[in-house]
Amino acid sequence: MTVLRVAPAIFEAFPEVRIGVVVFDGARNDREDPELGALLERESADAVSRLGTTPVAEHPQIASWREAYRRFGAKPKDHPSSIENLLRRVARSGPPRRIHPLVDLYNAVSLRHFVPVGGEDLDAVSGNVELRFATEAEPAARLLGEPLESARPPKAGEVIYADDVGALCRRWNWKEADRTKLTEKTTRGFLVVEALPPVGRAELDAALADLAALIEKHCGGRVRTGILDSLNAEMRLHEPL
Repeated sequence: MTVLRVAPAIFEAFPEVRIGVVVFDGARNDREDPELGALLERESADAVSRLGTTPVAEHPQIASWREAYRRFGAKPKDHPSSIENLLRRVARSGPPRRIHPLVDLYNAVSLRHFVPVGGEDLDAVSGNVELRFATEAEPAARLLGEPLESARPPKAGEVIYADDVGALCRRWNWKEADRTKLTEKTTRGFLVVEALPPVGRAELDAALADLAALIEKHCGGRVRTGILDSLNAEMRLHEPL
């Protein structure tokens, strides 16, 4: 049985964090879908409109991640959260570059709800996955889009997702590892939607519902969802769907 869990130390440091999870199996991620291009354009324009004149870093849902990053020793100016980075790119350059359906649709949901969203290919994951603080003995991890020789270990104390091999994502949601990335060949995997106040349970439920519905519509397969919090810190990633 493979599980995704949140370490107790994470809830001790961030007691109000919630992690929404979408697990999918039997998906098709290798088809061109023009509807997703139109969706990204709409969500990008709406996100910029909702930001208005508010600087990205000062939006309450971005500021909460900047404060979380500072608390585990990361500089948000140098290592912005995934949602801050996405909003900055959209405000500057328009809709994000198309990748493939799973990434396109989770970017759309991230923009719609102003929350970090990311995912991993379960066929590339080794053992259980845990959201935890990095130790001083982490193996080197090559980040998405970086050359092999650039692989380096997470810094002790930073928040990471990790499996039995090493980090899947560094600085909570800053950058994903190349090893477990979603690709056009991905058929089963999991996506996480991360929420810190002021994002509450209702908004997280809405984002999860949107994400699950989009996967079913554009990628097919079977989908289930769950939420990890201080009272329910573990979810199975492998079980009959």
